[in-house]
Amino acid sequence: MGIDALTFRNAMARLGAAVNVVTTGTLEDPAGFTASAVCSVTDTPPTVLVCLNRNSRVRDRFRVDAAMCINVLAADQQDISGVFASPLEQAERFRSGHWDTLTTGAPVLNEAVLSLDCRIERIVEVGTHSVMFGAVESLRNSSPRGGLVYFNRSYHMLPHAPGE
Repeated sequence: MGIDALTFRNAMARLGAAVNVVTTGTLEDPAGFTASAVCSVTDTPPTVLVCLNRNSRVRDRFRVDAAMCINVLAADQQDISGVFASPLEQAERFRSGHWDTLTTGAPVLNEAVLSLDCRIERIVEVGTHSVMFGAVESLRNSSPRGGLVYFNRSYHMLPHAPGE
């Protein structure tokens, strides 16, 4: 006897996660979405994973060898999370925040707590989602700020650690 999808989703709502805006493309032709399913895989070589619903409008923009940037949102950036989770067109989404690039050319949110600039090395299809593995080519830390997490279907603001 298995666990039904609704029971599993309700359980996973209790697994807190950082809120991120994941981008690809270029500043001239960007694409992005809000994600909480982001995880470090290994530090040698630096690798992360991101899960994206296979039915997402941006799924076709994320492919092997494409640039990908994971922008970790700050405590006061809930509005940007909402914009990138909305039905707005891609160009309209990128009117929120200030954007730049690092090594790969993927859009980097200047105000993010952390940006991990990656190249997608592999994509594994699992059930309803695509699991994208990104090799981190560069990163940028911002000045110390609190983070934004999603837990129990609502946003929560975390303070920055003292002494940062």
